[in-house]
Amino acid sequence: MNNYKCKSVGVVGAGIQGVCVGLHLIKKGIPVTIFDKQDPGRMASYGNAGHFSPYAVLQLNRPDIIYDIPKMLFTSYGPLALKWNYIPKMLPWILKYLKSSTKKSMMHTAKYMHQILNLSLDAYDDLFKEIDTSNLVERKGIIYIWTNKNKKSRDLEIKVRDQLGVKQKILNQKEILDLEPKLSPVFDAGAFYDYAYHARDPHGILIKLFELFLKKGGKFIKSEVKNLKQIDKDKTEITTSETNYSFEKIVLACGAFSKKFTDELGENIPLDTERGYHVHFENMDHLISRPVIFLDRGFGMTPMNQGLRAVGTVELGGLKNPLSKKRIDYILRCSKELLPQLKNHKDEWLGFRPTLPDFLPVLGPSLKNKNIIYSFGHQHLGWTLGAITGKIISGIISEENTNLNLQPYSSSRFS
Repeated sequence: MNNYKCKSVGVVGAGIQGVCVGLHLIKKGIPVTIFDKQDPGRMASYGNAGHFSPYAVLQLNRPDIIYDIPKMLFTSYGPLALKWNYIPKMLPWILKYLKSSTKKSMMHTAKYMHQILNLSLDAYDDLFKEIDTSNLVERKGIIYIWTNKNKKSRDLEIKVRDQLGVKQKILNQKEILDLEPKLSPVFDAGAFYDYAYHARDPHGILIKLFELFLKKGGKFIKSEVKNLKQIDKDKTEITTSETNYSFEKIVLACGAFSKKFTDELGENIPLDTERGYHVHFENMDHLISRPVIFLDRGFGMTPMNQGLRAVGTVELGGLKNPLSKKRIDYILRCSKELLPQLKNHKDEWLGFRPTLPDFLPVLGPSLKNKNIIYSFGHQHLGWTLGAITGKIISGIISEENTNLNLQPYSSSRFS
C-alpha cells in the first residue's frame, strides 16, 4: 500500500487541464493552488469545438496527409494555412513532424491516443456526477462527413479505428440526411459516433468544475507566473509578478504557453502552436442537432447556447501574429456551403492549440526537475482529455500504481 501523500501542489494554468488536475488532487486531500493571469478558462478552453471525442485516435502525423500539404498551403480555400513570417521559427518543428509522419509513427500515436481516449468519457462522467450539467452537455453523438475525393484517407481512418476497436457507424448520404435533414447534400458519406457528447457551453462547464474545486478547498491566484524552479527534492517555487510561492510539487498545464517554462527548465521540447478559429451564428443552433465535422474542409459546426459555433482550420503561425481574416472568411464559406440558410455571424475568435510533432501530449515529470510535472500538448483534444489527464496527473503526483503505459507521453522522447 502507498502511504505517501504530497504536501502541496501549485498548478500553472486555469484551463480545462489545470482545473481537472486541481480537482482530482483536492479530492485526494492534497492542498492545491491554481495560478493564471486570466480568469479560468479564457483561452482554448473557452473557444473550442466543445466535442468529447473518444474516437479521435488518428492525428495529423500521417503519410497520406504529408502529400496533400503543399496543395493545401497554396490555396486560400483550404483547411491548412501558414503565416510565412513564422516559418524560420517553426522549421525545427516541421522537420520533426515530417520525421514522425511515417506509418509506424502514425500507428504509435493512434495506439497511445486510444489508450487515454478510451477512458475519457468515464472520467468526465465521474466529475459530472458532482456538478449540474443541465443545458451544458448533450449526448446525441457526433457526425463526420466527407466526399469521395479523399477516399483513400477515409478508408485508412476507418481501418485503423477498426483495428483499435473504436466503435463507428459508417453512413451513406441518405442516412446522414435522415439524422440532419437541413444539411446541404454536398458530401457523399460519413461516420456517426453515437456515444460521443458535446458541450452546449464549454466555458460554462469549466466554470462549474472550477467552482467545485474552490468549494472543496482549492485556491486560485490571478497573477502572471514568471518563473518555476525546483529548490530541492521536496520543494519547488512559483514566482509571480507579485511574490514567490513554495510547494512540494508543481504541475505545468498552460497549453501552448508552456514552452517558455520548459525552455527555462533546460528541456528543449518541440512544442508549438496550431491556431484555431471560431464564429457564432446567433439563434441558428436549431439547424443541426449535434456536431457535424466536414473532413474535406477541416471544419465543423456545433449547436451551442451562444448559437451555432463554426470552428476549424489549422494555421501555423505562433502566439503573436494577429487574427487572420482569410481564415474567418474560410470558415464562413464552409459553413454556408453546408447550411446555405445561415446569414450574418456574430463574433470572431482565435485560440491556440499546443501541438507536438508526434501529436501525443506530454504527461509526467520534467527530466531535470522531478517535482515539476508536465501536462500539456493535447493539440485538438485538450477538451476531450481534460478529465482523464487530471486523473493521470493526480496519480503520478500521489505516486500511485497504474496499469497504463505512460512512457510514450514522457518528455524524454525528445531528449
